[in-house]
Amino acid sequence: MDERLPLEQLAATLRARPFAVDVVIAAAVGLFAVVVPAQTYYLSETVSFLIGVALVAPLAWRRRAPVPAAAVVTAAGLFELVAGTDFLAANVAALVMVHALAAYGPPWAGRAGLALGLVGAVLASLRWWSAGDGVALLVTVGSISVSVVAAWALGRLRRSRLGELVGLAERARLLEIERDQEMRLAATAERARIAREMHDVVAHSLSVVIAQADGGRYAGRSDPEAATGALEAIAATGRQALADMRALLGVLRDGSPEQYAPQPDVVAVPALIEDVRGSGLDVDLLVEGEPRPMAAGPQLAVYRIVQESLTNVLKHAGPSTRAWVRLHWRDDALELSVLDDGRGAAAAVAADDGHGQGLRGMQERAQLHRGRLEAGPRTGGGWRVHAVLPLGRGR
Repeated sequence: MDERLPLEQLAATLRARPFAVDVVIAAAVGLFAVVVPAQTYYLSETVSFLIGVALVAPLAWRRRAPVPAAAVVTAAGLFELVAGTDFLAANVAALVMVHALAAYGPPWAGRAGLALGLVGAVLASLRWWSAGDGVALLVTVGSISVSVVAAWALGRLRRSRLGELVGLAERARLLEIERDQEMRLAATAERARIAREMHDVVAHSLSVVIAQADGGRYAGRSDPEAATGALEAIAATGRQALADMRALLGVLRDGSPEQYAPQPDVVAVPALIEDVRGSGLDVDLLVEGEPRPMAAGPQLAVYRIVQESLTNVLKHAGPSTRAWVRLHWRDDALELSVLDDGRGAAAAVAADDGHGQGLRGMQERAQLHRGRLEAGPRTGGGWRVHAVLPLGRGR
């Protein structure tokens, strides 16, 4: 339902139909300046009526075609000077056309309209008033010229106002386009973030489950207790993966009242390494330097990079592999390294797992927080992941 005031509705309707408005204005001027005076004041009614119509009718096109309309009014005015008629009330159309040229015509047409109006003021004064009295002629020319200049000035003001409205409309259009682009970029960034989190949670958990299942299957033949421990580890890993998945998908629920556990951070890295050790991978953790305050975003990135790197070791480094995780606290950054002595260059297939989501996700996490990450085969065998994350708040 339109809740605008009646005057606002009327103004909007008039703005949407400018030609219809101009036709009505031209008809009104013709009624009061041509039809009514024709019966009383014109000495030569037929000629005066036709001249009056020629002066007023072009007002209907003053916005749609200001220059041709002004040309018709000028021709009719010149004919009036030589036709021998009385001064016509329809000459008010000349002031309206001066205004229209200044407001809606090209710049040169506005200047030409002003000049023609001033010349017309002199000619009209000489033709109908005070041709023999210099002072009276000067007063008459001045009065008509003031009206011409006022009409031109109002037209220029209208032109400036129209320019501002066009500028505001263009600015609103550009802002709307920019808003749509920002929304698309935000949606793309959110999809990428969710994809990274999903990959890290699912890939790591499944790798641990597979390793535990394989170990339990072989150990079950000779050591039932080891098989039971593997099953317990599988159950614990599955529950943790389910909890992480619920926490991740919780952001997709609008207005959900549920509360979820905090995201993992650097403090959780030792527990992560213990879980990986339980899967059969020999991992050593080396921490150098004094831990320093670090924003939550970079801490989550550190945890996920370690998680993804160790997951790749489990999947691609081969049997009897050993890995090292090194955390070096510097004054301005946390330096992270994950090394292994597995298959090395042959483990490059890890970058192709899941269409490169793992390595690409680690690089995106580091770049998101103004850091950098490098990954590749080690000299002498094995694989190396090295990242540096500033201690300051991420972007």
